[in-house]
Amino acid sequence: MRPKIYLFGDSITESSFTYGGWGASLAHHFSRTVDVVLRGYSGYNTRWAVKVMERVLPAANGESESERERVSTIAVAVFFGANDACLPDRCAAFQHVPLHEYKHNLHSIVSFLKNRWPNTLVLLITPPPIDEEARLKHPYVENPTGLPERTNEAAGAYAKACIEVAGECGLPVVDLWTKMQQLADWKTAYLSDGLHLNETGNRVVFEEVVMKLKKEGLSLENLPVDLPMISEIDPNDPLKAFEG
Repeated sequence: MRPKIYLFGDSITESSFTYGGWGASLAHHFSRTVDVVLRGYSGYNTRWAVKVMERVLPAANGESESERERVSTIAVAVFFGANDACLPDRCAAFQHVPLHEYKHNLHSIVSFLKNRWPNTLVLLITPPPIDEEARLKHPYVENPTGLPERTNEAAGAYAKACIEVAGECGLPVVDLWTKMQQLADWKTAYLSDGLHLNETGNRVVFEEVVMKLKKEGLSLENLPVDLPMISEIDPNDPLKAFEG
């Protein structure tokens, strides 16, 4: 069975299989070695993720099938926080999750994954930085206050909390909030609407995820190809490659 990597997150994950998306790039990168499985849910926060994770991540039926699933799921990328960080007194307040609960929910998600797949790598990804001016230009709901529903300061606090959870659980983490702001013009270089990623921003996520996976031993160099490569097939006896 070809191993799987699950991507579990919000709209930044849901849209990651669009052209140039980080999920699509990951699927292409591992095209002969791993199936990249999308579990992205636009607008979701960690509170909602905890409620649905048993439904959206597979529970095996029977002991033998369960063992196969444990073996085949080699990694899960968990990418939540952008919606949790919505401000509680702004137009997207219904998505807000208090910082202490966000940390607790991330711990719950990690515990769930580790209980289901003990040997699976869990990779946390922080929310990205926020361009507040762009958020005012691209509102998702009616915004009578004229104030952005998210701030970069709040996103930074949730990014810090995500990093803390990774440290407490001994997990790798992609600090997207810090990484993107290392570029002076990050607001236009990486973001399409002050929150979601453009193609260049998606490239950053892809490269960071691949780097973290490689550090944990999950790379093209040490993951087996599931069937013979064309270079391994003898033109004079092609079917020999499929014997055994």
